[in-house]
Amino acid sequence: MKYKLTGDYHTHTVFSHGKGTIRENVLHARQLGLKAIAITDHGPGHNEHGMKRESVPEMRRIVTELNNEFDDIKVYLGVEANINNLGNGLDIRPDEFSQYDFVIAGYHYGVDDAYCLENFRTYSKGIRSKDLIMKNTQMVLNALYENDLKILTHPGDKAYFDMLEIAKACADTNTLMEINAQHAHLSVKHINMCAKTDAKFIISSDAHKPEDVGNLRLALIRAKEAGALSREEMNICAKRTLQLILKTD
Repeated sequence: MKYKLTGDYHTHTVFSHGKGTIRENVLHARQLGLKAIAITDHGPGHNEHGMKRESVPEMRRIVTELNNEFDDIKVYLGVEANINNLGNGLDIRPDEFSQYDFVIAGYHYGVDDAYCLENFRTYSKGIRSKDLIMKNTQMVLNALYENDLKILTHPGDKAYFDMLEIAKACADTNTLMEINAQHAHLSVKHINMCAKTDAKFIISSDAHKPEDVGNLRLALIRAKEAGALSREEMNICAKRTLQLILKTD
C-alpha cells in the first residue's frame, strides 16, 4: 500500500531552535512536491528555544512573501505552543491566536509551571507516580478544552500521562494526535490504545533542519507496525486532515 505525502504541518526554523530559514524549509518542501507546509516554531514560554513574540510580524511578512512568490505550495504560519498549568494552559495567550493560521501544542521540558523537574526525575528513571500522572493529564486536558488546538504534538513524550483520557479529549475537541518522526511518540502501544477511541491521527516530521522537512520514515514505521490505522487515516495530510486543521471546504 502506497501513501502520498501532500503536506507537513510541524516544522521549525531559526526563529526557535531550527537550523534553517523559513524559505529553506519551503524550498525543500517544494523539492519533495509538497502542496502545503506549516512553520510552527516553539512558543515563547520555552526558556531555551522559544521564539520571541516580537518576531511574529517578521515571520508573517516572510510567509506572505513566499505565498505570493510560489503558486505550487501553501505556506502557513503556526506555532507549537508549550503546555503548562497556568491560565489557558499554554504559553500562547487567547488574544494571540489570531496572529497564526493555526496553533498546535505539546509538552516540553524547559517550560515554567509545567512540572518539568518532577517529570524529568521520574520519567528518566521509569518511575510512575499516580499523583504526577493525574496532574500531567489534567494539564493537557485543560490545554485541549480551553483552546482551539489543531494538533497535539508527540503525545506521551517526556512524561507519563493517562493517554486514553487524552485521546478521548482529542476526539471531543477535534485535535489531531501526532505520530512524530523525531520523537518516539505516539508509540506503537499508544497508537493502538488511542485508535480505540474516535481520535484522529496526523504524521509530521517535526523537522528542525530543512532537509528533514517531509521525512516521515520513523513515524511511518511505527504507524504501520501498530496496524491500527486505516488507509484513510494513513493518507497523510490529505484533504480530510487539512479540513480538520483549517476548517476549509
